[in-house]
Amino acid sequence: MRPATAALAATLLVTGLVTAPGNAFAASGNADYAEAAREFGVPEPVLLGVAYLGSRWDSHAGSPSRAGGYGPMHLTDAVPAEPGEHHDAEDPRGDPSRPLGVDGHADPAAGRPGTLARAAELTDQDPARLRTDRRENIRGGAALLASLRGDAGEDLGSWYAAVARYSGADDDATARRFADDVYEVVRDGATRVTDTGDTTTLAAHPDVRPDTAALDALGLPQPRAGAECPARLGCEWVPAPYENYDPTDPGAYGNHDQADRPNDLSIDYIVIHDTETSYEQTLELVQDPTYVSWHYTIRSRDGHVAQHVENSDVAWHAGNWFVNSHAIGIEHEGYAAQGSWYTEAMYRNSARLVRYLADRYDVPLDRAHILGHDNVPGTTPGTVAGMHWDPGPYWDWSHYFDLLGAPLPTWGAPHSGVVTPNPDFATNRPRFTGCESAGVDCPSRGSTSLLLHTEPAGDAPLVADVGLRPDGSPSTRAVSDIGARIDAGQRFAVAERRDGWTAIWYLGQKSWFRTPEPRHGRPSGPALVVTPKPGLAQVPVYGRAYPEQAAYAGTGAPPQSVLPLQYAMPAGQRYVVGDVDPPVDYYFAQTWDGPHVVVSGQDRYHQVFLGHRVAYVRAADVDLSLVW
Repeated sequence: MRPATAALAATLLVTGLVTAPGNAFAASGNADYAEAAREFGVPEPVLLGVAYLGSRWDSHAGSPSRAGGYGPMHLTDAVPAEPGEHHDAEDPRGDPSRPLGVDGHADPAAGRPGTLARAAELTDQDPARLRTDRRENIRGGAALLASLRGDAGEDLGSWYAAVARYSGADDDATARRFADDVYEVVRDGATRVTDTGDTTTLAAHPDVRPDTAALDALGLPQPRAGAECPARLGCEWVPAPYENYDPTDPGAYGNHDQADRPNDLSIDYIVIHDTETSYEQTLELVQDPTYVSWHYTIRSRDGHVAQHVENSDVAWHAGNWFVNSHAIGIEHEGYAAQGSWYTEAMYRNSARLVRYLADRYDVPLDRAHILGHDNVPGTTPGTVAGMHWDPGPYWDWSHYFDLLGAPLPTWGAPHSGVVTPNPDFATNRPRFTGCESAGVDCPSRGSTSLLLHTEPAGDAPLVADVGLRPDGSPSTRAVSDIGARIDAGQRFAVAERRDGWTAIWYLGQKSWFRTPEPRHGRPSGPALVVTPKPGLAQVPVYGRAYPEQAAYAGTGAPPQSVLPLQYAMPAGQRYVVGDVDPPVDYYFAQTWDGPHVVVSGQDRYHQVFLGHRVAYVRAADVDLSLVW
C-alpha cells in the first residue's frame, strides 16, 4: 500500500510569473547583462548562467541570501554567524523517556571573507551600492568573473575554470558541480519572469563544450572521502562523534545513536532543516559530542555537502524519536525568518542528494515523506509547543520538487473532494510579521504557504491551534506561528467551497483559504482519506506510531506510553492519508554500552495530514475510503 518511489527525472528549469514589488533593483530584461558583458569582456551567456545558479536572476530587493550574497550575481559579504532558534527549545532527540538537555549554541564563529568587496574594488563602486543597485551588482559580478578569466577567450567553453572559481568552492568536486550546472543552463537555455517583473532570457547553446580540463590546473583538493552521496556531487565526510564524555554516566554520550538501518529500522522520511547559523559554525556544533547531530549539511554559496552521521545510524535532529528513528536529517545553511533566500546551487545539490537517498531507501517523493522540520509532530502534548518551524514559509517547496523530478500536483478539479495547495511562489506573498522585530511586518516575499481563516473572509480570525495556544485563541501572522498555515504539496479533504474560497478539514476545524488561480501541471488525482468509525464522536491522534504495551514483553525495553496529542478527529470530518501503513516500533537506545533493541508491534496506524504537521491515527479507529 506504500506509494512507489517516483521516477527520478532530469532537473527542470522552471518559468516563474511574478509581479514587480517595486524596489531599487527594478530594471528590465537582459540589458544590464549585455552591457556588463561588453564592458568587461565576459560572454553574456556565461554571465547569465552564473547569475542563474546564484539567484535565478532574482534581485530580492537588496536582501542577502543565506550565505550573505546580494543581488542577481550573488556577491557575498563577510558573514557573521548569528545564532538563531535552532535546537534551543525542543529536545532534538525527541524521546521523553531519555530527555536530552542542550544548552544552546557555542560562541559565534568568525565571518568569512566574501566577493562583494573585491567586486566593488574592481568597479570603483561603494559596496553598499552593489548590494542594492541591480545594474551595479551585475557589473560587479562581470568584473569579478573577468578577473578570474585566466586564458579564457571568446569561446564559451573556455570560461569553465573561471566559473568554477567564481563559486567560491574550496574543493575540486564542488567547484566542478557548480560549473557543470552553469553550463547545463547555458546549453539548455532558460527564460524567467524575475522578482522585478522583467523577463530575462538565456538562449540555448546546445553545442557548447566546456573546457573541464582547465580546472585541473588550479589544483583544488578533493573533499574528505567517506560520504554516502551520489557521484560527482562533491560530498565530504566530517564525522559527528559517538563517544562517552563522562565515564561515570553511561547515558552521557553523544551525539547520535548507532543502529543498522534499514535492516533493523526502515528509512521512511527525509527531514529538511535550516541551520540558523553559518555553515562554519554548524560544522563546529555537529562535531561537539555534548551537542546534537544530523546526517548532512549543505552550504549556501556553492551547494557543498558534508555528511556527519552514517545513514545506518540515528541522528538527533527532528525533536521526535519515532521520526528520528526512521529519518535522514539534512541541514541547509540559513535562517527561517530573516530576510534571506536560498541559492539555486543549494536547492539543486539538495535535490540531487534527496533523489539519491530516496532511490536508495525507497522513500516516496511526496510531502508525506519529504518533510520540513515544521511538519514533524510533537511526541506528547507537552512537547507540541516547543517543536520547531524551519525551514519556514520562504522555502520554495514547489521549485524543490521540480528539481527532485517529482513536480507537485495542481489544485485538482473545481469540484474535487481533495486539494493539494500549490500557489505560485513569486506572486503568493502572505503578510507575516516578526522576521526582524516582533509584531512588525516582514518584507513582502514569495512563499508557498497559505493562511487559514475561520470564515471565508480576509479579515476573519485565523484558525486556532490548541497545541500552540491551549486557551483556543486565534493563530497569528507571526512568521514562527504555523498554527494556521498550509504549504505546497500537503493534501487536505475539502469541507466546502464558496465564492472563491475553499474550506478544508484542519486540526478538527473547518478552515478557509482564498482559492488561488489554478496553475498548469500534473493533476492532483484521488486520495485515500480516513474518517472516524461509525458510533465514535471523535478519535485521538498521535505524534508517533508506538507499539501496544504487550509488544515490550521479554524485550528488555521499558514499555512506552501511547499518549494522544491534544488534537482530535471529530465524526464527519475527513483527513488525507500520507502513508497508509507506516512502521510501528520503538527503538530502545539510551546508554553508551547498550542494549539497542527494536520493539515491533502488531497495532496499525495511518499517517495523515492533520494540520501543518502530520500525525498518526490508529487504523482500528477509522475507516478508509477513496475520494476524487
